[in-house]
Amino acid sequence: MTMTEPRRTSMTATEAIATRRSIRSFTPDPVDEAQVRALLEAAVQAPTAMHVEPWVFLVIQDRAALKRYSDVAKTTMVREADLYRDLHDPSVTPKNGGFLKALARPDFNVFYNAGTVILIACRQTSPFVVGDCWLAAENLMLEAHALGLGTCCIGSALPAFQDRAVRSELGLPEDLTVMAAIVVGVPAERPAPRGRKPPFILTWKKLAAP
Repeated sequence: MTMTEPRRTSMTATEAIATRRSIRSFTPDPVDEAQVRALLEAAVQAPTAMHVEPWVFLVIQDRAALKRYSDVAKTTMVREADLYRDLHDPSVTPKNGGFLKALARPDFNVFYNAGTVILIACRQTSPFVVGDCWLAAENLMLEAHALGLGTCCIGSALPAFQDRAVRSELGLPEDLTVMAAIVVGVPAERPAPRGRKPPFILTWKKLAAP
């Protein structure tokens, strides 16, 4: 059985970079196998130090399992709240939305109820593999945007993939570390652009004119 090639929008690389947004609300529409494979193909085109290509991918499209993993992550982060104190803002109008408070809510899902999560993992065999994985993650997210999909990188999910039971269920060997967890889905919203600070150039050392 052949898969239909996913349809990409027509945009330049600069447009894709400038218009990609983190999506936290998704429609029930599934992400199909052809789309997932296109994302993974884009991911492995990322630069990789020494051409090691250290990445390993896990694709999870089981909502019940994702809900369990979300609960594990939430429980871990609440239990170890001191480690995540920078996420906690006790003010009446917290700048971060009171993230740790949200974790305590039974209805809050760290994956934002998306039906697809892609994990990028590697063996920590050199100082460079973490960077390689994050480069692959950016490629994946830009390709998703070009396909009309939405993504959000979920750092708060990572504690779940240190849990022995979760790792066993996913077949994760002990020497693999999950570096990135990315939700993928059809966006139910298109957030407005948020401004960025201009580049802060600490040093720009030029060759002196002769």
